[in-house]
Amino acid sequence: MRTRMNTEHRRAQLLAIGAELFAGRPHDDVSIEEVADIAQVSAGLLYHYFPSKRAFFVAVVENESAKLLHAATPDPSLPPLDQLKAGVAVYIDYAERHPDGFRVAHRAALTDNDLLRIHEGRGAAHRDRILTGLAMVTTVDDQTPIAVTGWLAFVPAAILAWLDDPKITREQLCDLCARALWAAVGLQPIAESRPRQ
Repeated sequence: MRTRMNTEHRRAQLLAIGAELFAGRPHDDVSIEEVADIAQVSAGLLYHYFPSKRAFFVAVVENESAKLLHAATPDPSLPPLDQLKAGVAVYIDYAERHPDGFRVAHRAALTDNDLLRIHEGRGAAHRDRILTGLAMVTTVDDQTPIAVTGWLAFVPAAILAWLDDPKITREQLCDLCARALWAAVGLQPIAESRPRQ
């Protein structure tokens, strides 16, 4: 039996179904008809919200990226390093729960301009948050944004390598990512870093 929903709720429902399906299978293996069947709507209604399967996929990636960015919002009451580790932990948790979706989103961004735009927008927001936190423990100069941008490329690559061959714990992965940032920006070893007075 079909449930009537307002436009906002229906769109959110379709995006949630898409996220679940795309997280578990490659883009080409998911059909609009399958999404519509799960949502108990017609394929035509789904096309009313999203003009094509590709547009639907891009909307799913954009929605998931926004949720991930929101989930990684730093807690200003934590020290900068703890804020950083909490943000990395969010990414690792997401990758653990949705390994296929994480792989698709990060690898597709390399070849798809729309997904690259989403990826770069999310990266810029993360970079700015990290620079704000780093300013509490060190001087942020012209090299720092470049180092942070490079580190933001390192983190998903490290997570993807870990997903493919998890020989270390998630805690070790989180620590590795944090140490890599500290090294990239030229800070002391993490245990010795303290906020500037």
